[in-house]
Amino acid sequence: MKRFFSSLPLKKATKLLISAFHLFERKKSKLSAEQKKLFEKELTTLQEIILNKESKSVKKQSKVVQNLAEKLLPKAPWEKAGSFILALAVALCLAFVIRQTLFEPYEIPTGSMRPTFKEHDRLVVSKTSFGINSPFRLRQMYFDPQLVQRSGTVVFSGEDMDIRDVDTRYFYLFPGKKQYVKRLIGKPGDTLYFYGGRIYGIDSNGLDISGQLQPSCLDRIEHIPFIQFEGKVLTPPQAVQGVYSPAVIYQMNEPVAKLSLNSAQQVSGEMLPILVDANKISPPPATYGDLWGIKNFGMGRLLTKQEILQYTKETLQGIPEGVLYLEITHNPNLQNSKVRRDIRGRMRPTLGLNTSVIPLNAQQIKTLFNSLYTARFVVKNGLAYRYGMPETSIQSPYLPKLSNVPDGTYEFYYGKAYKISFEGLCFELPPEHPLYELDPQRVQLLYNFGIEWDTRVMPPNNYGVMFPSRYVYFRDGALCVMGAPLFLPSDTSLQYFLHAELMKQDSSIDKSYVPFVDHGAPLNPDGSLNTAMVKQLGLAVPEKMYLVLGDNHAMSADSREFGFVPEQNLKGAPDCIFWPPGPRFGSPNQPAYPFMNFPRAIMWTVVAGAILAYTLYQKRRNKLPLL
Repeated sequence: MKRFFSSLPLKKATKLLISAFHLFERKKSKLSAEQKKLFEKELTTLQEIILNKESKSVKKQSKVVQNLAEKLLPKAPWEKAGSFILALAVALCLAFVIRQTLFEPYEIPTGSMRPTFKEHDRLVVSKTSFGINSPFRLRQMYFDPQLVQRSGTVVFSGEDMDIRDVDTRYFYLFPGKKQYVKRLIGKPGDTLYFYGGRIYGIDSNGLDISGQLQPSCLDRIEHIPFIQFEGKVLTPPQAVQGVYSPAVIYQMNEPVAKLSLNSAQQVSGEMLPILVDANKISPPPATYGDLWGIKNFGMGRLLTKQEILQYTKETLQGIPEGVLYLEITHNPNLQNSKVRRDIRGRMRPTLGLNTSVIPLNAQQIKTLFNSLYTARFVVKNGLAYRYGMPETSIQSPYLPKLSNVPDGTYEFYYGKAYKISFEGLCFELPPEHPLYELDPQRVQLLYNFGIEWDTRVMPPNNYGVMFPSRYVYFRDGALCVMGAPLFLPSDTSLQYFLHAELMKQDSSIDKSYVPFVDHGAPLNPDGSLNTAMVKQLGLAVPEKMYLVLGDNHAMSADSREFGFVPEQNLKGAPDCIFWPPGPRFGSPNQPAYPFMNFPRAIMWTVVAGAILAYTLYQKRRNKLPLL
């Protein structure tokens, strides 16, 4: 221990000697011959003391050299500022290169990937998962598409993509583009079809890839082919006789249908051919619902009997009595299109929609509650609003009232309620907490408003086109809500509902009503994938493009909104979650990327070589004796 402490002055003196020597080498031209001789003498003396390990004399001589350097070679203010700026510039440049080519810490800002990633999660993202990125440029120096895994999570840049609010600043100084994390579903040449919250598909060679799209580790993640029935709608900037026509409907950020108001003031519609890539155009499907399996999904909300009778065209005649009723809006179509006002206040042609109602008893309401998930939300003074809303939105008149719940931040997942604490830490609430109150009105509120936290999704404020982001679908005969079967195939209520749907179709004028029934998975009788059906009705991923979806489909702006992600925008993949502590700590829920691959081996070899070269250079430059 004594030997250790005695060596400390020698180490400090060595650093001083090296620093003073290099300063002297840079600025000795400004010194007189006598000053040079004096400085060299004192440096030589200090060097000899260090080499001889004379720890008793080193402190005194160090002070002599330090005072001499400050007197003869003082740093001007501009030199000090220049040194600081240079060091800062080098550090920032190095940080940029490391973040773009090796790894980057990343904080999750929204709930679009819950439950895999939640708000305030901290990740380490590897930038060498499937390529070598070019620093400061939107391209890769090397890219291996074979390393990109279906169902793996990826990080990509929003540069040159149709994404709103994509600009950001790095280190609060430098302009850049935001990066996003989603789950990669489709690779170039894949064709995908949605059914039952799952995705079925074939690759460019016609081989079944369905197993890669729904691995067992993601069995609770469901996928929906649309966010809203009409996706994004573009209209002319000016209305003609009060109507904005034609209205072009986009899904996956591609124009898929056009609705126009003709001279007879009737709405006509046409499906549009779909651009697969620069050299291929896919003919339009026969109906809007045939797009990628849209007809397999409806949007649901819970209504009371009074709300059904007051705000819908349903009479409930012949429908059994229920505690609440699940209203299912489904099968968007061009045949029953009409002019109505949308959420932006435009009078324009809109898609025709079909509506069905199925009653829920107390047990089914409990089943629904046990599967409940919500967006993260804040309760304040009896009002609830979505976490992350801007301050101006908190004053909205459309916030739902959530009484008897203490102020705080909460969320539901898989029927369990959590309180959110410091930096995203989650604590499960006890069963007696008011949020667990199994009252039909409370269940109706949490289900209908639990994603948007906006009362306009309910009549009479919903304009007929805005619905809760709650999706209803059949899976193997069962009617599912929030990923769980609400009605099993053997349930007499479901059997009655399906019979009533077919009767409703038969009794409608020209059989224009489209029933909400189970069309079945795209499988052959022997259980193999019906590749012909997938090719005909599936979503084709263009060359050098990728389809990405958020795990939390109800809250995710993903390829359903901004379209496919160009290959050059892919930047890497999350390696691990390092905050918060808990069961999700470590590797994220995804098929494992290989620990070592070609781009990673190349980059870390370059890094190791650079570190070794710098170490050898410094060792040679600072090796004693210096004089």
